[in-house]
Amino acid sequence: MIILRVLLLILLSLNNCIADDVLARITPQLSQKTITQGLFQQEKRLKFLNKPLLSAGSFSYDQSKGVIWKTITPIPSLLLVNDEHLLTAQGEQALPPAFARVFKALLGGELNRLSEGFEITGKEQKTSWQLQLTPKDELLKKVIKTILLSGDSELRLLELQEANSNLTRIKFSEISHPDRLSNEQQAEFERLSP
Repeated sequence: MIILRVLLLILLSLNNCIADDVLARITPQLSQKTITQGLFQQEKRLKFLNKPLLSAGSFSYDQSKGVIWKTITPIPSLLLVNDEHLLTAQGEQALPPAFARVFKALLGGELNRLSEGFEITGKEQKTSWQLQLTPKDELLKKVIKTILLSGDSELRLLELQEANSNLTRIKFSEISHPDRLSNEQQAEFERLSP
C-alpha cells in the first residue's frame, strides 16, 4: 500500500526553472510508449525503525488498461489499477480520478500532468533531469512534504518525503517497451474488467 500512497498523493542545470519551462524541455526526452514494464526496488524509512523496510518486484503499465504492480520480495503481493478500480488481495476499491492521472504521468512519461496538483521546480543536464514536486493542496501538504523524481528517457527514481519525516525511495530498472502484453499480463488486467 506504500506505492498506492506514493502514486495517489504524488531534471540537472545550475538554475531552478519554473514548471512549464522545465517540463517543456524534459517531456521530449521521455519515452512515451503504450506499454512500459520493468523492475523496482523500494526502500521505506520509518522514523521509529533503525533499518529500512525493503521490497522488490516488477511493474507493467499499459496506457489503455492500467498498471500491474507485483511485489515479489519479501512478501508476494499484487496491485492492479485502472482508471476506475484498484484491486488487491483484500478486494476491489473504487478509485479517485486523480489516481489514474498520477499513474499515467509517472509511468507513461506524461509528467506535465503533475503540474495540476504540485508546484514543480527542476534541474536538467543533457541526458538526465530532476524534478521536485511540492503539493498545492493543503490536505495533501499534511501527508507529503515533497516528491523528488529523476531520470533520463525514463523515470529512474521516485523519492517521497512525508510530512511526518518518513521516506519512501523507489528505484526503477530494466525498463522496456514491448509491442504487446504477455498472456499472463492480459489475464491479470482482465481481472479489472467489469
